[in-house]
Amino acid sequence: MSSIKDVARLAGVSVTTVSHVLNKTRSVLPATQERVLEAVQTLGYVPSAVARSLKINATHTLGMLVPDNSNPYFAELVRAVEDACFDAGYALLLCNTDNHAGRQQVYLDVLSQKRVDGLIVASTSDDALMSQHLAQTALPMVLIDRAIAGLDRPCVQTDHVQGGMLATQHLMAMGRKRIACVGGPQDLQSSEQRVQGWRQALQLVGLPADLLVHGDFTANGGYVAMRHLLRDSAADRPTAVFVCNDLMAMGALRAVHEAGLQVPRDVAVVGYDDIELASYTQPALSTVAQPTRAMAQQALAWLLERIQAGRSAEPVLAATQMLVPALVARESSKPAARAAVPIESGETL
Repeated sequence: MSSIKDVARLAGVSVTTVSHVLNKTRSVLPATQERVLEAVQTLGYVPSAVARSLKINATHTLGMLVPDNSNPYFAELVRAVEDACFDAGYALLLCNTDNHAGRQQVYLDVLSQKRVDGLIVASTSDDALMSQHLAQTALPMVLIDRAIAGLDRPCVQTDHVQGGMLATQHLMAMGRKRIACVGGPQDLQSSEQRVQGWRQALQLVGLPADLLVHGDFTANGGYVAMRHLLRDSAADRPTAVFVCNDLMAMGALRAVHEAGLQVPRDVAVVGYDDIELASYTQPALSTVAQPTRAMAQQALAWLLERIQAGRSAEPVLAATQMLVPALVARESSKPAARAAVPIESGETL
């Protein structure tokens, strides 16, 4: 394997000159630059990425932490971030924290040792330990999807309160009045904000917000929560359910089917996220779409600003941007069926 010394020897220049040509750290005469590049091509020399990163204090590599990469929503979010990074000339290292605080800390240390230029973080949870771990990290950082209380870092996310209201108002517009909610983990701001939107929408029109259970953002969690909601008599059970993510909504669809009921005839269902699978359920799932592409692009733009500011010692203030969600109405939330009107004797249609 050829070394930088071999390139310098063949080109008839110093090792320092070769370094300046490859790293573009100083102007070199065109004829000299041409000889160096020809030597590089002849020898098939590949510069060491580690050595180069030490020289220019940048690796053009970013790290990303997600709580559960088996959740299709996070898989789609990662894809959007990766595409944005590639377009900007950056590679992305992904770490799945598996909703575990200790694992998140380990990955923060690993990414720091890998000399990534910055971090995009969808935090595992909103507890004090998580906030402390992230606050102690010196790398430039932007939060995505989930804000963290007490952590002064830029954050881009969907307006989850508005999303919860959109879902609930849609169900009311479909003629539903007994509307339940399946919330996500209670230690996540984003989850509780969706629940808050559901509650506010009902309170605005004077409907009770008394049917609330929580799941864990998994399909099984939604299945168990829906079974709990359906255990009451027909008069007390919900006629509609807002489920705070699409995976739980899919579990809820199964629970309704197993109870001998039909969606949307007996129970209308609206999810949250608009993952690709949502349009392939039976019936197709109505949901609140998060603008994942826009979130990814904004998060990367802010992170690159902070990386550049760190090099120039110019402070960049933390900021939060709430992106607008959108309701996607499909078959699972059609209007409630009206009771048939009996035909009087002698009446003709």
